[in-house]
Amino acid sequence: MRPKFNSTYRLQFNPEFKFTDAHEVIDYLARLGITAVYASPIFHARRGSTHGYDIVDHRSVNPDLGSEQEFRKLNFKAHQNGLAWLQDIVPNHMAIDSTNTMLMDIFEAGEDSRYYDFFEIDWNHPYENMHGKMLVPLLGKLYAECLADGEIQLGYDLDGLSINYYDVRLPLRIQSYPAVFRRDIDRLENELGGNNSDFLKFLGTLHLIETISSEDGRDAFYRQVRHVKRILFNLYSENETVRHFVDDNIAFFNGDDNGGRDALDWLISEQLFRLSFWKVATEEINYRRFFTVNDLISVNIEKEEVFNYTHDFVFRYLSEGHFDGLRIDHIDGLFDPETYLRRLRERTGETYIVIEKILEEDERLPADWPIEGTTGYEFLNNLNSIFCDNRNRSEFSKLYYKYTGLSKSYEEILHDKKKLIIEKHMAGNIDNLAQFIKRISSQDRYGQDITLFGLKRALVELIACFPVYRTYINNESPCETDREIIDEAINSAREKNPDLYYELRFIEKFLLLKFDDSTDKEERQRWLRVIMSFQQFTGPVMAKGFEDTMLYIYNRLTALNEVGSNPNRFGVSVDEFHKFNSARTDEFPLSLSATSTHDTKRGEDTRARILVLSEIPSEWDHNLKTYSRINRSKKKKVSHRYAPDRNDEYFLYQTLLGTYPFEVDLEDYKTRIKEYVIKAVREAKVHTAWIKPDNEYEEAYLAFIDKIFEDQRFFDEFIPFQQKVAGYGVFNSLAQVLMKMTAPGLPDFYQGCEYWDLTLVDPDNRRQVDFKTRSKSLQEITAGFEKEPEKLLADLIENRTDGRIKQFLIHRALSERNRRPELYLYGDYIPLECAGQFADNVIAFARRRQSDFALTIVPRFFSRLMREDELPMKKDAFKDTVLKIPDDFPSEWVDMISREYHRDVKDTMPLGDILNSFPVALLANEEEG
Repeated sequence: MRPKFNSTYRLQFNPEFKFTDAHEVIDYLARLGITAVYASPIFHARRGSTHGYDIVDHRSVNPDLGSEQEFRKLNFKAHQNGLAWLQDIVPNHMAIDSTNTMLMDIFEAGEDSRYYDFFEIDWNHPYENMHGKMLVPLLGKLYAECLADGEIQLGYDLDGLSINYYDVRLPLRIQSYPAVFRRDIDRLENELGGNNSDFLKFLGTLHLIETISSEDGRDAFYRQVRHVKRILFNLYSENETVRHFVDDNIAFFNGDDNGGRDALDWLISEQLFRLSFWKVATEEINYRRFFTVNDLISVNIEKEEVFNYTHDFVFRYLSEGHFDGLRIDHIDGLFDPETYLRRLRERTGETYIVIEKILEEDERLPADWPIEGTTGYEFLNNLNSIFCDNRNRSEFSKLYYKYTGLSKSYEEILHDKKKLIIEKHMAGNIDNLAQFIKRISSQDRYGQDITLFGLKRALVELIACFPVYRTYINNESPCETDREIIDEAINSAREKNPDLYYELRFIEKFLLLKFDDSTDKEERQRWLRVIMSFQQFTGPVMAKGFEDTMLYIYNRLTALNEVGSNPNRFGVSVDEFHKFNSARTDEFPLSLSATSTHDTKRGEDTRARILVLSEIPSEWDHNLKTYSRINRSKKKKVSHRYAPDRNDEYFLYQTLLGTYPFEVDLEDYKTRIKEYVIKAVREAKVHTAWIKPDNEYEEAYLAFIDKIFEDQRFFDEFIPFQQKVAGYGVFNSLAQVLMKMTAPGLPDFYQGCEYWDLTLVDPDNRRQVDFKTRSKSLQEITAGFEKEPEKLLADLIENRTDGRIKQFLIHRALSERNRRPELYLYGDYIPLECAGQFADNVIAFARRRQSDFALTIVPRFFSRLMREDELPMKKDAFKDTVLKIPDDFPSEWVDMISREYHRDVKDTMPLGDILNSFPVALLANEEEG
């Protein structure tokens, strides 16, 4: 791994932030101290895509972002400034879109298409209406209604015949052309004459279509198809009689007279796609989606031909030096992640590779995977949790349950919501799995009495009980970790449903590949393929049931509700945090260390504020009751309940405390909050949902927000407490960001987060960033620090609400990282102890590599250290608290943030001396070079 990967900065490219817009940002990032641009997907995506994950062509640059030349120019400037390029790639799925030429080619050419096996489509689905077809569930209502209302139309243009539904354009099989062009052919003969050359050419072309074959090879087939389509369109364009004839035939199929609708229905039934209402996919489906997104289809990436084709651009850009590293999106969606990564590593050599992988609380990344690590959600959640005061867990839980009236435990809610996702959104997937297992096990005597219905019930319960995103079985000998996970899920499912004992026992045998001695090799491979398919579905259920549902329901302390988190774990101890970092040093020290990403539920500084509530539960309880009393009359009764309900109201107040800006444009802020709460309540799926919105509940909730924003009484009570929380939150944020930059891993910065990140989930966190202001303030900060460091520090602390203090800290710590990269990339991690009255309020650790040392010292639980109108930088703030210095450590230190010196250090250092000028400290054992 090249040392230039020392920190990363995520840029979100979109039609509003193109390659040319990013050009001037490069200079700023280099001056900030960043060493690598971490780019969102740049490949050709669906037109207007705001994120780039709905790719239609892996082999070209997204024209919405700019040209390939513009990308190369940006990339060259990044490298000129010493910045590496970490590229986000998307191997798992593509968009079902008319511009996805591979998928459209399949619909046109069928089994003769060179891409026929490129997607995860079950062409042999047992349901007759999907056998030999791919379900395309993109209609806004029932197919018959769309057809009757004329929303589905036959079209013809330069690209050929197509079935069109608004922006959806699906090409007809080439063999279907005669059905359209031969209709009423006698009329054309009469109008042109039987010996007319254009008529004979037209008729001959239709005959040629009927004889097209791939017997002479695929290339010959494609040449014939291009030839006949070109002849037909030339005749259509150049001969007015032919054009009127074809237009009339198209009009017949699109009309409701003389059986036109029936003819169009028949024509569609002859295609390789089955158009359907989008809701059909929840119960019947024969392709694998990305999670539950109907218009994203999974790619057969395990096939070497598909792997090479879809990665051709990536490998070319790596070989040409444009890409220096890769971030792999949604690794858990792949059929065989390990094989994919090994194949990728073989092709990319020593390229820096990280994967988007969500690890549960005690889960470990497979140690033998050939990667540098993950994108860092496990770091985010451990770092986040150490600022949650777990001494108050019981009191906080009581006030939450008492206020909201919730009766179910965290575990019960999570189980229920995972089952909801399976039954409401993935029933078709479960049906397919059950069908596969039933077919393959038909010869197994233990499976003869297991019904299809019983298998479905057992699979639903098992997946709902699955404790992690997925297992990684890819051979006939599951590893011990995977066995333990499956055993845990099976046992939990049995406890909840004893009546499924036999079904679960049979599935356990199946999943753990407990073959009979008589099972032949071919049968074993079928079993293995089913378990590997099963593994692709536990992840989406966890993602949708936990991330996109549970995290909007269990609102005890919403700062803990994050991707890969466990909101039921109310904080971690300092020892647990050190244990995590020590393990990271040993296993994957080059993982990214994230605090905000494009997928986080809240910005890092929003969470830092809300975490303050864990320190002061009694004050939170008091203020919560006050807000509720003031706003009680603002609620509206909807269907025998008040909107918002108590849980949604609780959620709202935490949201306001976490996101209320230091300088507020109230109307803009209110708009953001209203947009967010609608997303939140729909994700929660309690009173309303994306599939079936409850407009009355949503409108009542929005009206409630309007009323509280107009009520000065509420703000008179809200603002003082909010300012207290925000004040302590500032110091939480500074502590977190320094720990991110010095703990094991590569610090990753989400765009704009060098100022206060008081954002919410996307699209709120994808708004445009004011880089000009950030660049200007960085220039002023660096100049001021060189000229009068003490004056600058005083100014930053005094005006800490403007965010420059965070930017300054990032710049100073990155400068230190870049001065001694080996220390922070590969150095030992050594927990340090404190003693004294506030020992528990300090987190400290050292990094050591040979003769290089660095000490990170940050406070936490600031409400215990000082009043809200005080600062932590004073001699008596920490009383007698000292940092213990190991015997073999140096005695001369310099603070790389404030430039203060600490000489003749022996056994201990008083915290009041260390944190005399700045709220956090980074000590190095030699002067800055």
